[in-house]
Amino acid sequence: MKNKLFFLSLFCLILFGITGCTESEEAEQRPNVLFISIDDLRPTLGVYGDSTAVTPHIDQLASEGMTFRQVFCQSAVCAPSRASLMTGVRPDSTRVWHLGDKFREINPQAVTMPQYFSRFGYHTVNIGKIFHNYMPDSVSWDEPDMRPAQYLRPEWLGRDGETFYISEEVQKSQVIKRDSLLKLRPIRYADGWNTGPAWEAADVHDTLYYDGAQTELAKRTLNRLSKMEQPFFFGLGYFRPHLPFAVPKKYWDLYDPEEIPLAPNPALPEGAPIFTANSMYELRHYDGFGHIGHPTSSYRMSEDTARILKQGYYASVSYVDALLGDLIAHLKSLDLYENTIIVVWGDHGWKLGDHNSWGKMTNFNIDLQVPVIIRYPHQKNRGAQTFAMAELVDLFPSICELAGIQVPDYMQGLSLAPLLNDPTLPWKQAAFSQFHRRPRVSADGKRYMGYSMNTSEHHYIEWYTWDHQTGTKGNYVTTELYDRLNDPHETKNMATEPSHKDLINHLSQQLAEGWSGAQDGIGTRPE
Repeated sequence: MKNKLFFLSLFCLILFGITGCTESEEAEQRPNVLFISIDDLRPTLGVYGDSTAVTPHIDQLASEGMTFRQVFCQSAVCAPSRASLMTGVRPDSTRVWHLGDKFREINPQAVTMPQYFSRFGYHTVNIGKIFHNYMPDSVSWDEPDMRPAQYLRPEWLGRDGETFYISEEVQKSQVIKRDSLLKLRPIRYADGWNTGPAWEAADVHDTLYYDGAQTELAKRTLNRLSKMEQPFFFGLGYFRPHLPFAVPKKYWDLYDPEEIPLAPNPALPEGAPIFTANSMYELRHYDGFGHIGHPTSSYRMSEDTARILKQGYYASVSYVDALLGDLIAHLKSLDLYENTIIVVWGDHGWKLGDHNSWGKMTNFNIDLQVPVIIRYPHQKNRGAQTFAMAELVDLFPSICELAGIQVPDYMQGLSLAPLLNDPTLPWKQAAFSQFHRRPRVSADGKRYMGYSMNTSEHHYIEWYTWDHQTGTKGNYVTTELYDRLNDPHETKNMATEPSHKDLINHLSQQLAEGWSGAQDGIGTRPE
């Protein structure tokens, strides 16, 4: 009890400088945190203006919280994006630049968000994909890497939640393929289980797929957490809509593939450098897609296949939406909802035929832009939206401030709490991302690092050679420039036009000043 009173007192002392702390607030328990990651989720949601998406539960949550319409990830691939978000610093600081980099091996002393909250008396729990799949990082959690009981077989402990199918025929095929793959190379992504078709639509209950089983475990865990005296930080990571698009049939039936619009930008941008595109190796790995070419080639996917893939992606989003609705209803039934900070976020976008490609792993904005929705206790602006520039690296300091916890002084993001109070507040001038293009997937077989900057009007990218052994950039190679207002789908690289020389010089200087320079003038309204 003494510890509880100490933490409550500490909370109010910290919170006083942010919002003021009344006697009634002192008596309340600090808010819980429900931190929900949705893998590969671009802003394909009703609340973001997507008229095709069937996402009533996320849209309802947004109506009770705030929707951030201009959020950018720091790197459009899982491991770097999540390492940056969870540590509050950017990829050149985490030194996590591609899928296989393990942040805890690179930075053993890194303090992650749940670790930090634990220092302030939070009980921390992890189910699903918060860090990268096979990097649960037990150091970060009091209860790490919890999994539904039916998936706890010893031979599956290195397996990812996205790799499970209902079909027994596919399951048998996976075992045979995995055995063959492991003989060739014993250490593989997803422990060699990521084989099979790119989609499945089994007519089964939601809980028979992995994300549904996770949700049931999450509900049981909330039952237990609700009886604890200390607040909780609960990280729940959904695997869909990551490939394969394997979800119950009823979510496929929500969509007519003939009515789903195809990508409005089916070609690479005019004038873009050849290495800016990824190779689509992620999709090529699935059955029937081994033949697809590089986006820079003459390959074009058939319209029928493109429509099935888009239907599968939308069905997967609707499946997770339904699971999230079930989870929040359970949270309410336990009388936890009103005292819980809820954050829903995607780790990066995903191309659905955009730029003649499928997947992520570029500096195009279709891969960089992500949804973020925040709902918290005593929120004033419920249902509001803001178009202020925001980044995933902002979430660590934001949740600290909302919880009344001191923000670490080394954060490289900016707390979004002021925007939650005033969504029109003058804010940061730019958002920064980057992508490491490796030789094996680059169209010209060379290695580069691309540094991206989005302002309200332009998307500017500089590419450099890259020394992957020292982690340093080399010579400048080329530039991309896109008009966000008149060409939002990025169909033309304007950097090749001499008339934009002065603009490019200005943006290049702004990129060099970096994220700290972009914060000048925050909160100051022009007279």
